Amino acid sequence: MYTDKPNGMERRAGLRWLRAAGSHRELGRALGQASYRAVHETLLPSELWRGITHPRHDAAVSRMLAQCQASLPWVVEELEGLAEGLELPFRQVFAWNSRGDLLAHCPDGCTTVVLPGQEPCIAHNEDGLPGFDGDVFLAQLSPDGQPGFLACCYPGSLPGHTFALTESGIVQAVNNLRFNGVVPEIPRMVLGRTMLAQPSIGAIVEMLERAPASGGFHFTLAQQGDTRLYSVEIGNGQVSVEMIEGPFVHANHALHHAGAREGQTITRSSRDRQQRGDELVTARDCDPLRLLRDTGGSGLPIYRRAPDDPDHENTLATGVFRLLNDGLEWEVYAPGHSEPCHGTRRTLFD
Repeated sequence: MYTDKPNGMERRAGLRWLRAAGSHRELGRALGQASYRAVHETLLPSELWRGITHPRHDAAVSRMLAQCQASLPWVVEELEGLAEGLELPFRQVFAWNSRGDLLAHCPDGCTTVVLPGQEPCIAHNEDGLPGFDGDVFLAQLSPDGQPGFLACCYPGSLPGHTFALTESGIVQAVNNLRFNGVVPEIPRMVLGRTMLAQPSIGAIVEMLERAPASGGFHFTLAQQGDTRLYSVEIGNGQVSVEMIEGPFVHANHALHHAGAREGQTITRSSRDRQQRGDELVTARDCDPLRLLRDTGGSGLPIYRRAPDDPDHENTLATGVFRLLNDGLEWEVYAPGHSEPCHGTRRTLFD
C-alpha cells in the first residue's frame, strides 16, 4: 500500500516512494530529507561533488542563479528547501543541480525507447552514478497552485531530469547530451523541472524556445489523449523539435540538434547503445522492456550494471508508460526485478 500520510516516505521492494504536498519550499525540504543519507554518505565524499562545488565555477553559478531568481523564483524556493532538507549550503546544492551545465561530461546516461501507434509507448532506462544504486526513489508531489506529478528522483536533485508523469497527462523522459563549449545562463535541470508545471507540450516547447542557454538535454514527450510523440533536443540556447513517426531509440547523444554538428562528445557506451537499440527496435513485435534489459551485441550493453562501466553509470530504474485510449498505464522496475515495484492501470491523479 502507498502511504496516505502527506510528506512521508514509504519503502517498498526496489524503490522508495515519497508523497509530499505544499509550497515549493516544503516540497524541496521533503526531497532533501529523503535524500539526506545518500547525499552525505555517497555524494559528498566523491570527487564529482568536489569538482562541481569548486570555486572555479563561482561565476557561472552566480550568473545562472541570478537568471533563476529573476525568471523562476519558485524553482529557487524549491532548491532552497532542498538545501534545508539536506542541511547543506544553498550554493553548493544549486551548483549540483547545474552539474550538466558546468561539466560537459557529467555522468548521466540513459536510453529511451519509443513505439508510436494508436496506443504509444515510451520506455526509459535511468542510468546514473552506481553509488546511488538503491537510493533513487519515486516522488509523487503536489505543489500549491501547480499540477501534481510523479517523478523518478536522484538524491539531492530536482525532479524533471529522469522520467515523469504529470497531472496534465504529460509523459517526460530525459537523456543527457554532452555539448562542448556551452556558456550556460540557466541550468538545464531547472528547465526540466519547469516543464512539469506546464499544461501542454505546446506550452513546454514555447517555454524552451524562450529560455536562455543551458547544457544539453533530450526530452521525449507525449500527452494523454494525443497520439503524437515528440523528440526535443535543447542546448546552448537552441531548440530542435521533431515528431517521432516510427520506432525510435535515443541513447544520450544529439540526433537532430545543431549541436550534433557543431560539437558534442559521444562516448563509446552512447554510440554502442544507439547502434544496438536501432537494430532491436525495428524487430517485429518489439518489447520495449526486453530491449532496455538487453546485454547483447558486440559493444557496451544497453542494460548497464557493470562496476567498471567506462562512463561510471549504471541502470538504476526503468519506467514504462503506455498511453491507452481510456487512460495511461505505467510501471517502474528496479534493477534485477522481473515485476514492477510500482505501477497502475489507471491515471495516477484520478
